[in-house]
Amino acid sequence: MVALTVKRATLATVTALVTVNVWTGCPLLALWVGSHAGGGHELSMGAVVVVLFVLGLLESAMVLVLAWLTNVYDEMIGLQRAEPQATWIRRLCAPESAGLNRRLGISSLEGIVVINVYVAVITLIVWYLLFASHPAPLVCAIDC
Repeated sequence: MVALTVKRATLATVTALVTVNVWTGCPLLALWVGSHAGGGHELSMGAVVVVLFVLGLLESAMVLVLAWLTNVYDEMIGLQRAEPQATWIRRLCAPESAGLNRRLGISSLEGIVVINVYVAVITLIVWYLLFASHPAPLVCAIDC
């Protein structure tokens, strides 16, 4: 029982770290790689392409890691996954929930990802409205 709790806590911690890296670490690493690829002090199209390419690779890797962590967690708690089936193959008289074996609600790992997304969006909004050098016109109209 203790080992299962430790494994679940470890998976939750790793999921939180991966999710934070999706919106902080990956873009920063892509910018760093792009800055070294550009070579000079001026922006070049090659550096932009490198940043976009590296960012795409890193984000794809993070999504795959999150999917793998979710599968490991589902196996750990004993959740059986059905084979994906196209809706046009399902019988017309079958209920909507036929073939779906996920319980209602979200797992704790999915909850961590959702909370992380909320924190990211709220942080972006607060930064934009309060700390950006050129705030939104609405904020300027209120402050002026």
